Amino acid sequence: MLKDITLGQYFPGNTFIHRLDPRTKLLMTIVYLVCVFTARTPIAFGVVALYLAIMIIVSNVKLRLLLRGMKPLIFLLALTGTLNLFLTPGEPLVSIWRLSISREGIEWAIMLILRITMMITGSFILTYTTPPMALTDGIESLMRPLKRIGVPAHELAMIMSIALRFIPTLLEETDRIMRAQKARGASFDTGNIIQRGRAMLPILLPLFISAFRRAEELAVAMESRCYHDGEGRTRMRALQYSRDDALTGLIGLLLLGSIITLRVTGL
Repeated sequence: MLKDITLGQYFPGNTFIHRLDPRTKLLMTIVYLVCVFTARTPIAFGVVALYLAIMIIVSNVKLRLLLRGMKPLIFLLALTGTLNLFLTPGEPLVSIWRLSISREGIEWAIMLILRITMMITGSFILTYTTPPMALTDGIESLMRPLKRIGVPAHELAMIMSIALRFIPTLLEETDRIMRAQKARGASFDTGNIIQRGRAMLPILLPLFISAFRRAEELAVAMESRCYHDGEGRTRMRALQYSRDDALTGLIGLLLLGSIITLRVTGL
């Protein structure tokens, strides 16, 4: 299960999306998320899904990789759909004991599952095609105007980048600890939910110790290299927009405009 979590990983490539400026990808991801939460009709969801499918094809990200990344979220999707299926008010279609399923509940459950799935898949495309350092530079560049009001743009960008970078590392560490516990006779796949939760407790302490140790090692390494904040720092590769970024921005604006039009007209 832990190996299926791929958020934060970068897969090198030379596709159209890989070559885009990280600021463009960040802005287009925000536009895409706005479109996902604005869509309410089947036509609107179809337009967003078509855009997402084109991005997947252009980025050359394997479909099995996306499905593997979604695997750990199946329980969340099922729980979200079930709760909205039974708790959304409306005209009952089927009654089970004191619970009822309405047409509105079915529609709302499907819509939420689609939104969560498309939202997470779009985030995967961003992290799969953007190196962590480029993502940091893009976030810092976009947040640079906020420095005038005292917002530490560089520090925030670095924190987010380190957090994304260490997700795979912590997952590998968790898998190593679980293997060591299994070698000592521990079982994580048997029993009910409470028993499985208790079986996970011996993993937490060594995992926290390992995380703090890695954080300390990172801090020492940054300090020994005379790391300081973003003031006066230079980059080996300067960010620069291209025609591809302008074309991508135009496509994003067309997508946003079409979804807003469909929302206003009710189509």
